[in-house]
Amino acid sequence: MLDYAPRDDAQHADNGLLTLIETIEALSATRTISEVADVVRKAARRISGADGVAFVLRDNNQCWYFDEDAIGPLWKGKRFPLTACISGWAMLNRQTVVIPDIYLDDRIPHDAYRPTFVKSLVMTPVRMEDPVAAIGAYWAQEHTPSPETVQKLQVIARATASALESGRLHDSLVDARHHGTFLLQELDHRVKNTLAIVQSISRQTLRAASSPEAFAETFENRILALSKAHELLTRRAWGRAQLEEILDKALAPFSANLSDRFDIIGPALTFSAETSVSVHMTLHELAVNAAKHGALSTADGRIVIRWSVEETASPPMLTLTWREVGGPPIVGTPERKGFGSQMITRGLARDLGGKATLDFTPDGVIYTLRAPLSQRMSLAA
Repeated sequence: MLDYAPRDDAQHADNGLLTLIETIEALSATRTISEVADVVRKAARRISGADGVAFVLRDNNQCWYFDEDAIGPLWKGKRFPLTACISGWAMLNRQTVVIPDIYLDDRIPHDAYRPTFVKSLVMTPVRMEDPVAAIGAYWAQEHTPSPETVQKLQVIARATASALESGRLHDSLVDARHHGTFLLQELDHRVKNTLAIVQSISRQTLRAASSPEAFAETFENRILALSKAHELLTRRAWGRAQLEEILDKALAPFSANLSDRFDIIGPALTFSAETSVSVHMTLHELAVNAAKHGALSTADGRIVIRWSVEETASPPMLTLTWREVGGPPIVGTPERKGFGSQMITRGLARDLGGKATLDFTPDGVIYTLRAPLSQRMSLAA
């Protein structure tokens, strides 16, 4: 393939991609919301070339301008109603907003902006499903950022969500010292484990990406899947999670009504918190592949998910299958195995001490997992 892009454009893309990776690695060392904000505001300004960046937290019904990095003062430390602020609009509407001229947009409180240098902006919510913050990038001249720049800001916002939640948890535990050092040690374990997963995802996704744009899209989807797994565990107070709950959360983005595309049957199973994340990520990768190449890429395709436990075996053994039907015919086995395929066949099986196979039959993909019951995975009482 010939490369017709100018050398400086390619260098700029490489620098932007490097900034994304460096941001994730920097977030892995953060422990408080202040540290997360410091990493994000600097990275967002570097990657966007903006004249200023604000990190805004949602505080009940208010926008709290928590930190900023700008050529002039913005609103650091101030709070505004969600309904009277563009960061609030982005969080309430769960979407990124690009405004080339703030004085031509009625959503902007013009009186609040006149004392500042701001003429144009991008506001990106953090955690799209249920925003907890927003990242604002501002320019002193009328400016329309490229789609690639907006996409990179959105990737930073996705990566920030997990780190921000960890920071909130750490701050609350530090304030509640009577819970003892055990909780802090448990938090450290969870944060380090989560950020190690994020680092692994970033490096492996980068290794397989064909372009910065491909990396940004794939990485964003994987981080979103990880954050959804954590949302489920947070509601469960990081206790055990039911397999059906994990299935509902992991597969919801692929069908508004799961029964329309998925046929799911099996006994009640529960997983430990860490293993629940592996289960969620495995199901996400299987569904992504099905949506791109398999049964979910056609109108009539379906996924049949079955699992059973052989209780008479010693130890009792789980057999779980994911079978795709009604999709496009499969010719041969793909020669190249990317990070997603490795996660499917190795990650969960390794966690459970079992074995997984991924077969490409003419009728569709079949994933099979065999693993012994244990404290990580057990039948529900």
